[in-house]
Amino acid sequence: MSPFLFSFLASSSMARTLLFFGFIFIYITFKGIEKASSSYGPKKYPLIGSLISFYKNRCRLLSWYTELLANSPINTIIVERLGARRTIVTANPQNVEYILKTNFNNYPKGKPFTDILGDLLGCGIFNVDGEVWHARRKLASHEFTTKSLREFIVKALNTEVHDRLIPILSSSDKKKKVFDMQDLLGRLTFDNICKISLGIDPCLLDEEMPSAELASAFDIAAEICARRGMAPVSAVWKLKRALGVGSEKHLKVAVELIHGSIMEIIKERKKKIHDKQVEMMKIDQNDLLSRLIQGGHSNEVIRDMVISFIMAGKDTTSSALTWFFWLLSCNPNVEQEIVKEVTMHGKGEQIGYQELKEMKFLEASLCESMRLYPPVVWDSKHAARDDKLPDGTPVRKGDRVTYFPYGMGRMERLWGKDWEKFRPWRWMAGDNRKEVVPVSPYKFSVFQAGPRVCLGKEMAFVQMKYVAATVLRRFKLRRVDNRPPVLVPLLTSHMAGGLNMMAKERVVEL
Repeated sequence: MSPFLFSFLASSSMARTLLFFGFIFIYITFKGIEKASSSYGPKKYPLIGSLISFYKNRCRLLSWYTELLANSPINTIIVERLGARRTIVTANPQNVEYILKTNFNNYPKGKPFTDILGDLLGCGIFNVDGEVWHARRKLASHEFTTKSLREFIVKALNTEVHDRLIPILSSSDKKKKVFDMQDLLGRLTFDNICKISLGIDPCLLDEEMPSAELASAFDIAAEICARRGMAPVSAVWKLKRALGVGSEKHLKVAVELIHGSIMEIIKERKKKIHDKQVEMMKIDQNDLLSRLIQGGHSNEVIRDMVISFIMAGKDTTSSALTWFFWLLSCNPNVEQEIVKEVTMHGKGEQIGYQELKEMKFLEASLCESMRLYPPVVWDSKHAARDDKLPDGTPVRKGDRVTYFPYGMGRMERLWGKDWEKFRPWRWMAGDNRKEVVPVSPYKFSVFQAGPRVCLGKEMAFVQMKYVAATVLRRFKLRRVDNRPPVLVPLLTSHMAGGLNMMAKERVVEL
């Protein structure tokens, strides 16, 4: 624009009026959005939304979200940023109940979620909605309620803990050797879930600490899928997937190995079952794979179901136990109470199911640990229609709606001023505080709630209590590093750098 023309426009009353109102509009837009968002979420600006704040806090999302939620009068925030869906994050139990139960049908996982995990999980129970989900849920529910499966789980756990974990800890004590408890627990749970789901034993928890392609592939796939979900701009990983480069190339290789390995196991198992049927022999069908094959399901359905079960059981239990053992190492008074209870109820070499049920303080301690460090820190749904949450937050069709167990465990309004303290006694009630207080699953949402409530909750508690009780009555575990650990929110709560510990055998009468 020439100087002459600019002077002409600036001198006219119409131009001055337009310029004035233009500046006012821009000012109000920026200040208005910033002011409106300061109470209920991060600062946002036209076009880019909260992208700047998100990028600045990308390495501390858990703490950032928790701070924003604690400062929100309704414990709910809205995050809007360029390249991502409008996201509602809540730590309000009323909202959680509404999302997971009251208006369940309006909050499916949604395509954005299934895109993130679809390459790995396919049409497994954790990655589908609607009628497909109902069918998968009915199938899984039937399998998890069988008494024979529960007995098989306990038997597999006995072998894994007594024949492998305990000798490794005992050897570490004698040799004064440091071990990574997170790694040991990960190996234990992978072996155990493979026995339960596939009927095979990878022998990953061995004193030689072998590596296994299948286990490594699951770890790689889980980490890359988790980073997809946390990417500042989803278009980046989608472009990398389309081009087959970088992390997406590694994911493709890992998924192909997982799918191929599981398919081979399915075909071999089908052949064995067929041969036994021809020979009129008894079929051992305690593991989930054999049960699914007997149900006449297709190879693809069986593969996706089994992969979902492995993903659910592989890292969640080991994550919960890792943070539990770290918290105990910081709170010896709690450890002493647990050892006293375990010694009282677990007299024999192996602890039975009924004895585990009597260990109430151990159960309370595990709940308290998961309050502070839930195995899954957040879970998201996607709104099918426009809606409004109980706290008045408007929801638009397509919004990502996230409930946040990690943040909920840190809300003073929910847990009191001492929420930062590890206090298992807050879960105890009854005569002499001997019973675990039932807490609303919408306040303590570690195992989800409503129609999608975790089918493996009982199995998870059995595994956690058995491992914790067996280890603690035999060993004192101590950290070798007093620095506070860093939680990395992958698909589960990973402890950066592992949990390096040393074991010292206790003197106890069995």
